[in-house]
Amino acid sequence: LLNIRPDYANLVSGDIIEQVSPEDVRVGDIILVKPGERVPLDGTIVNGETSLDTVALTGESMPRIVKPGDQVLSGSIVKDKVITLRVDKEYSQSTIAKILDLVENAALKKAPTENFITKFARVYTPVVVAIALGIALIPTLFYGFDTFSQWLYRALIFLVVSCPCALVVSIPLSFFGGIGGASRKGILVKGGNYLEALNNIHAVVFDKTGTLTEGVFKVNEIINEESYTAEALLEYAATAESFSDHPIAISIKEAYGKDINPAVIKYHEDISGKGIRVKTEAGEILVGNEKLMEAEGISYRKVEASDTIVHVAVEGKYAGYILISDKMKKDSVDTVKALKELGIKKVMMLTGDNRTTAMKVKEELNLDEAYYELLPHEKVEMLEKIKNEKTEKGKVVFVGDGINDAPVLSMADIGIAMGGLGSDAAIEASDIVLMTDEPYKLVEAINIAAFTRKIVWQNIILALGVKSAVLVLGAFGFATMWEAVFADVGVALLAVLNAMRVIRN
Repeated sequence: LLNIRPDYANLVSGDIIEQVSPEDVRVGDIILVKPGERVPLDGTIVNGETSLDTVALTGESMPRIVKPGDQVLSGSIVKDKVITLRVDKEYSQSTIAKILDLVENAALKKAPTENFITKFARVYTPVVVAIALGIALIPTLFYGFDTFSQWLYRALIFLVVSCPCALVVSIPLSFFGGIGGASRKGILVKGGNYLEALNNIHAVVFDKTGTLTEGVFKVNEIINEESYTAEALLEYAATAESFSDHPIAISIKEAYGKDINPAVIKYHEDISGKGIRVKTEAGEILVGNEKLMEAEGISYRKVEASDTIVHVAVEGKYAGYILISDKMKKDSVDTVKALKELGIKKVMMLTGDNRTTAMKVKEELNLDEAYYELLPHEKVEMLEKIKNEKTEKGKVVFVGDGINDAPVLSMADIGIAMGGLGSDAAIEASDIVLMTDEPYKLVEAINIAAFTRKIVWQNIILALGVKSAVLVLGAFGFATMWEAVFADVGVALLAVLNAMRVIRN
C-alpha cells in the first residue's frame, strides 16, 4: 500500500503545468494526470476520457472507464489518455490518505492473542532470568564451586532456549500479514482485534438496499388516483425529491427526465425513515412510505407488492403511488450459502422496506430472519436485541453501506461498510471496509481470519513444543548450546517464515 502514496501532482495554472506536492494542492484547483501516473487527489474529471486501474484500491483487475463529470479516487492509475481533474478534497482528506492512515494504525489495535503474548513476555522475561540464576547458583551451593562452570553452562542453555523471540515476533507478524493480505483483496481491516473477532461470528446481519441488492432503482409503474394524471403524480414526486441523493429519489428524477427549478420549493423537510415533506406553489407535497401517510392521517391505498412502494399526497389528499424495483446482486446468494457453510448460526436482514419486498428477498437468499419497515433507531434497537441473544464469545456482524447505517455499524461487535471507499462515514463508523460492492468479500475476510489464526496457533505450538523439549534436555545435561541456539533462533526463523504464508496466500 505504501507504493500507492502519490509523490507529486501536476498543478495547472493557466498555461503553466508544474509538479507540486499533493499537500500543496487546494480544493477547486485543476490538476493534470498523464498515462501511467497515479491520481494524487480525489477529484471530478473536467476534460478527457480514460480507463483507470483501481486494483490497488479495490483489488479488482477490471479497468474502469471514466469520462467528464465522473468522480475519480486518489490512488487509481490512468491507463491510456491524459485527463484533467477539479480537486474535490485536500490530500489529508483524500481516499488514499485515509486508507494509508487506516492500515498504518491497524497495528495499534491488537488481537487478544497478540495482547496476551506481549503481556506474557513482560512477566516471562524477568522470571526466566531469575530461574537461570537459580540454576547456576543453587546446585553450586550443594555440589561445590568446582561444579559452577557445569551449572553455569546449563543456565546459559536455559536462558537461550527461553528467549520468547519466536512468539513475540511471529504472532504480531501473522496478524500484520493477515491485514496486509486482506488489503490486497480490497478488504481494509482496522486492527488485528477485528481480524481475530471474525473467527467467532454468531450472526451476520445485512442491510438490504445497496448491500444485498444493487441499490440501482428503476420506476416500474405509476398508479394515480382519478383526479391526478400519472405525469402529474411523477412531477410532484420528482419535485419533492429534488434535493435528495437517495437512490430511490434519483430513480424518480430520472424517470421524470426534466429539470426542476429549485426556486419553486418554499420549504423542505426530510422525515427520517418515512419520507419527505415540501411546500410549493401547488401546496404541500408528501412523498414517502406507509408510515408517513399514517403519521399525517392520510387515507391511502394499501398495496401488496414485491417492489418498493412510494406514496404521494398533495395538500392532504392521496394522489397515488409509484412502484420502484431493485435488483439482487449476483453474488448475494453465494454469500449467504457460504456463510452458512462456514458454520455461522444466523444470517439475517434489517430493512426499512415493506414486508412483501423483505419476504421476497428472505426467500430468494434463504435468510434465517428478515426484519422490515424499520426506522433508523429501530434498526439499532433490533441489533441490540440480536446481540443480547448471542453466546458470550459470539460476535454479531453488521454489513451496511456506512452512510445511512452508521449508528448500527457502531453498535455491532464488528461493523463492516461495503462499497464505502469514497464515504467518510463508512471509514469512520466501521471496523472493516469492503472496497467493492461485492458481499462475497465478507466470506473472503472470514477465510483470511481463519487462516491467520491457524498460522498463529501453529507458531505457538511449534515454539512452545521445541523449547519445552530442549529445556528438559538441557536441565538434565543432554542438550548443548547448539540445540539451544536452534530452539531460539532456528525456531524464530521457522515461525517467521510460517507467518509469511499469510502474506503470500
